[in-house]
Amino acid sequence: MPTQDPRPTIHIPGTTSHTLAPRAGLGREGTLRYLKAGTGAPLVLLHTVRTQAEHFRHLVPLIAGHYTVYALDLPGMGYSEIAPGASYDEPAMRAGVERLLTELDLHDVTLVGESMGAVLALTSAADLPERVRRVVAVNAYDFLGGIARSSLLARVVVSGVLMPGVGPVIAGVEPKPALRAILRGGLGDKSALQADYVDELLQVGGRPGYPTVARAVYQALPSLIAARSRYPEVKAPIHLIYGEKDWSRLSDREANRQLLPAADFTQVPKAGHFIALERPDVLAGLLNAAAA
Repeated sequence: MPTQDPRPTIHIPGTTSHTLAPRAGLGREGTLRYLKAGTGAPLVLLHTVRTQAEHFRHLVPLIAGHYTVYALDLPGMGYSEIAPGASYDEPAMRAGVERLLTELDLHDVTLVGESMGAVLALTSAADLPERVRRVVAVNAYDFLGGIARSSLLARVVVSGVLMPGVGPVIAGVEPKPALRAILRGGLGDKSALQADYVDELLQVGGRPGYPTVARAVYQALPSLIAARSRYPEVKAPIHLIYGEKDWSRLSDREANRQLLPAADFTQVPKAGHFIALERPDVLAGLLNAAAA
């Protein structure tokens, strides 16, 4: 049986764990957990669908010499609190990101997000231009289909989770082989998915109430797609990064290039959706060069 208060099984060297308490009188907020490491200007890491701050386990040590790094567990995910009745659509998740920036009073921030986190990095920057210096959006999760493009198995699982009636039941059953196969479908280099990381994600998936969160996050895809309309509001410089084998299609990537004509654009050869897992060196190189 899962414990009521599980602890992470993975520790990222040099990091410390912290929490932000919910604000009084502001609706169904829960405590947010984040990791902190390094010194320098602030850099905030925002993870992908169905993951957590430890998604950046390989990236954080590579950039902590240039930045003070904050890796957030998005609301209800990782070890952030699962608040009864909370929303997990794009505006609600963005509110969690903005809580981190405002309550810690961060300025001159580099926002780095992957997948769902990329969308939230862009929309948070649109809301808080006075705090955000730069946005790095990796494989933005803002297109129809999303994770269902990973594989046939992913399509079957996600379709089942979204079904009325049986969806909550399916969301509560997450066999290890299924989770591993879905995540491997987001990698060009399949060996980048390490067994201890899958075990950590499964532990989090066993938290009471987590299946409700997981289902709500999959249901939130339309709000992530709708959030694309906010991208042109971003005043900070933007760098769009895509894996060559990302789930997005060339047309999806080109649509964002046209929406953000001033943005830098990098495509990482042979990489998939989870670049932070398989090519953290590429991200670190770009980020550290900008910090110099």
